[in-house]
Amino acid sequence: MICRRPLPLLFTLIPLILVAATAKEAAEEAPATTVYEVLRQHGLPSGLFPKGVREFYLDEEGHFEVHLEEECTAKFETEVHYARNITCTVTYGQITAISGLSAQELFLWFPVRGIRVDIPSSGLIYFDVGVIYKQFSLSLFETPPDCSPSRDHLLEGSRIAQIVSESQSGKLRYDLDQEYTMSAVVA
Repeated sequence: MICRRPLPLLFTLIPLILVAATAKEAAEEAPATTVYEVLRQHGLPSGLFPKGVREFYLDEEGHFEVHLEEECTAKFETEVHYARNITCTVTYGQITAISGLSAQELFLWFPVRGIRVDIPSSGLIYFDVGVIYKQFSLSLFETPPDCSPSRDHLLEGSRIAQIVSESQSGKLRYDLDQEYTMSAVVA
């Protein structure tokens, strides 16, 4: 006597296995839902961008746009200024062609051109600020930092230069004090 029940059961199980395998692949290839997940998927720490990311875009070629609510400054070992819109190219372990990010060294602000993690186990991350690579501990960038609203540093510097050129030396301190007192009251 031939038993015919196992064959229909086999035809039922094969489609279920295929559906489960397809669902697993789709889940693994699902796009990142946050900018921080994008960073982690590319071997970078999630704290490179601050809290307050409004939206972001990433295409297949790695062109990456990050839009913040407003420009701001975060404090790591040094201050980092984030423009409202940041563009770059992201590949595994590095970000290149950055626009909208600058770091303070002493009293000067330098554009950050690139960020890279050579060997994650080294615990180091490097910032390319044009003339040198600044080395930081990866642990500084584990979580997205709080970011304080800031004014454009270049405009602030040019405003001081304008006050200096228009003021007499004895009147300079008074004008600067008035300027910052008024901006503190308005803010």
